Amino acid sequence: MSNTEKTVTYTTENTYLTQNELTQKTKNVWLVFHGIGYLSRYFVKYFNVLNTEENYIIVPQAPSKYYLKNEYKYVGASWLTRENTSMEVKNVLNYIDAVLEAENIPEDVNLILFGFSQGVSIASRWLASKKANCKLVVLYAGGIPNELTTEDFEFMDYSSTEIKIIYGNQDEFLTPDRLKGERIKIDKLFQSNAETTIFEGGHEIKPSIIKDLI
Repeated sequence: MSNTEKTVTYTTENTYLTQNELTQKTKNVWLVFHGIGYLSRYFVKYFNVLNTEENYIIVPQAPSKYYLKNEYKYVGASWLTRENTSMEVKNVLNYIDAVLEAENIPEDVNLILFGFSQGVSIASRWLASKKANCKLVVLYAGGIPNELTTEDFEFMDYSSTEIKIIYGNQDEFLTPDRLKGERIKIDKLFQSNAETTIFEGGHEIKPSIIKDLI
């Protein structure tokens, strides 16, 4: 017997979440990607520290839901796995484009791209794919995909875009070897233009750091 894996294209729906109102007073629009195990409605709470009139938060929702800790009680979500990654990346990027098309963000605001943990891989892939003009790119406690190259980020103007790398000095997922590899990758991809902040703590979001970003 032989098996043949095939693909099919179909229409699907997914939610996303926004916080605050997009008005003429809005200065910053945040495109925020949560880490594995989160839902957007819980992740957005970390951005409550921001000025509500000046900051509009868009939090896409990772599409793959699952029950946490095998308790069948709490639900989390994942962006990708190693299974059919290239196809899943394409699907996720199409979803993000649909979110932004629906939001119709004005051109005169600052776009801030933020990824935490697994969300870093989505934020960096989207940035490379979309060639977006961001005021600030924050890659927080996560790894940049190995398939991305220096050429993917040649479009960036570092006189108008800040790159900030953030992680905790006790992050259990960032081993010394992994950190060494990520530093080399970051310096190469962003031509040594990334600023690194190391805080006291583990694999966690600190709202005080988010507040200080702007």
